[in-house]
Amino acid sequence: MIGSKELANEKETMGTMVELTSAFEGIASAHIAQIREQVLQSQQFFGDLWRIYSQLRVDGLFRFGREENGKTKVISKELMILVTSEGSFSGDIDQRLVNEVTRVYDAKKHDVLIIGHHGALMLNQKGIPFIKSFKTPEHDLNINTAPIVSEVQKYSSTIVYYQRYNSLMAQSIESIRLSKVVIDMGNAVGTTSEVISEKNYIFEPNVYAVVSHLETTMLQISLSEVILESKLAQYASRFRAMSIAKERAKDTLTDVSLMFNRARRHEKDERLKEVINGLRKAAA
Repeated sequence: MIGSKELANEKETMGTMVELTSAFEGIASAHIAQIREQVLQSQQFFGDLWRIYSQLRVDGLFRFGREENGKTKVISKELMILVTSEGSFSGDIDQRLVNEVTRVYDAKKHDVLIIGHHGALMLNQKGIPFIKSFKTPEHDLNINTAPIVSEVQKYSSTIVYYQRYNSLMAQSIESIRLSKVVIDMGNAVGTTSEVISEKNYIFEPNVYAVVSHLETTMLQISLSEVILESKLAQYASRFRAMSIAKERAKDTLTDVSLMFNRARRHEKDERLKEVINGLRKAAA
C-alpha cells in the first residue's frame, strides 16, 4: 500500500495542476474577448477602404496590389499559407490542419508558407518543404502582414489554411482563396453616398497607384483577420484542452485525497494495534 507521505506529495502536485490549468483556462478566455474586439475594429477600417476602392477600380478584377507596369513576375504555382500556433499548447488543432494540407499537397503545383513554429516542426516531420516561415504574432494588435503580402503578390493564386472558431468547444479547419476573402469582406460592406473620382479628388501619383496601394492594404487587413480568426480558434482549443486537463486533475485529486485519507486511517490503526499489543505484552 502506498504510504501517506507519498500520497500527500501526489495530492499537492494534483492541487497545483488544478490551479495551473485554471489559470491557463482564464488566460485563454481573456484573449478570446480581446481578439473579438480587435476583429470588429479592423472590419470597420476595411469597410472605409473598400468604399473608396470600389469607386476607383475600373473593372471587377482584384490584382493583389501588383504593379500596373507588369514588372512583377507572377509564379504559376499556387501559394499555400498555413496559419498555426507558435507553441504546443493549442490542443490537437495544428495537427489536424497539417494533416489536411498533407492530403492535398503537390510539390509540382504548390509552394508552402508557414506561420507558426509549431506548424513548421510538423511540416518538417511530414517532409513537406516551405519557402518561408513566420512567427505567429505574439500580440493581437497591430499585426504586421506586409512581408507575407509581398510573397502573396508573387503568385497567381493563394489559398489559406487556418483554424476557424465555431465555439469554445468546437473549432474546424478551413481553407479559402485569399482573393475571395477580400471580395467577401467587401460585399459585406455597405455603400456610401459620397462620390469619389478623379473629378473631385486629386490622386498622386495617379489613380492606378492609389488602387494598387488600397489592394495591398486590404490584403494586409484580410490576412490579419484570418490570423486573428486562427488565433481565436487556437485560444478556444487551448481553453478546451485546459478545461479537460483541469477536470481530469480534479478527478485525480479527489481519488488521491480518498487514498490519502484511507492510508492515514490505516497507519493510525496499525499504530494503535502496536500500542495495544505492547500493553498486552507488558501486562503479561
